[in-house]
Amino acid sequence: MLNVRQILCRGLVLAASTVALGGCGQKGPLYLPPPPPAVPPAHAPATPATTSPQATPPRPSSNTAP
Repeated sequence: MLNVRQILCRGLVLAASTVALGGCGQKGPLYLPPPPPAVPPAHAPATPATTSPQATPPRPSSNTAP
């Protein structure tokens, strides 16, 4: 036989789980976001750039050995 403490505990667990499950999800009707506007693709330049990056000389380190 169930005692009062077990009945109250089960009732509280049932009520808490009902409230927790009731709070899940978005309220109201479901909807899909509007599609993004169509953007024409950007055209690449006809000839590739011929400039090459200039090599920079290495910096002298501040940790010089005696």
